[in-house]
Amino acid sequence: MSATKNDKATEDLIKSTAKRLFFGEGKFNATTQEIADEVGINRTLIHYYFRSRENLFNIVFEEIWLNEDRKSKDILCSDLSFKEKCEKYIDYSINLALKYPYLYTYLNTHYGKNAKNMEEREEIFSQFFAQYEQEIQNKHIADIKPIQFLLNLTSLVSLPIMMRPMFQEILNLNNKEYEKILKERKQIIMGMIFKAPYPPNRRFADSIENNRNE
Repeated sequence: MSATKNDKATEDLIKSTAKRLFFGEGKFNATTQEIADEVGINRTLIHYYFRSRENLFNIVFEEIWLNEDRKSKDILCSDLSFKEKCEKYIDYSINLALKYPYLYTYLNTHYGKNAKNMEEREEIFSQFFAQYEQEIQNKHIADIKPIQFLLNLTSLVSLPIMMRPMFQEILNLNNKEYEKILKERKQIIMGMIFKAPYPPNRRFADSIENNRNE
């Protein structure tokens, strides 16, 4: 393997490890020494590739953020039906949360610093909302304002993600148990917004116990 390929492999390994520590484990203040120890390299290599811890943090966050923005755009601008777009959005958001549980926590407090071109956003959402209006006419969903639908959809997806540490503490759930609950969210959310069948209601205590036993 050439030196250039070795350099690229090392750089990518540092970035993937930093992403896991920062956004997968919530160690936003992880030091370059901690990252180097996880990678199994000398700390000076991190400074060689990224100059500083802050620069590394900004680079890996931007990579995740740009990929998230591209994926969201791909879903909203696709030729999929309105319902399929909602399904794809829920799937992607939950899978991202399972990989980086603390990403939404950080994003929620730093969004203003990373806001995208609003004109482009408006153009994308105009197509989505046009499909939404058609769904209302077809009586597939409740007749509420588009912004209310969007708030319902995003909050049903994001709230259990952002509140994960608190919910796990209050409900005494380990990571495996909570991740199983998150994976069940798609069917439940789609059932709520499209009036489709979703798992029958159960007593709260039974629901928690079943998640542990299944």
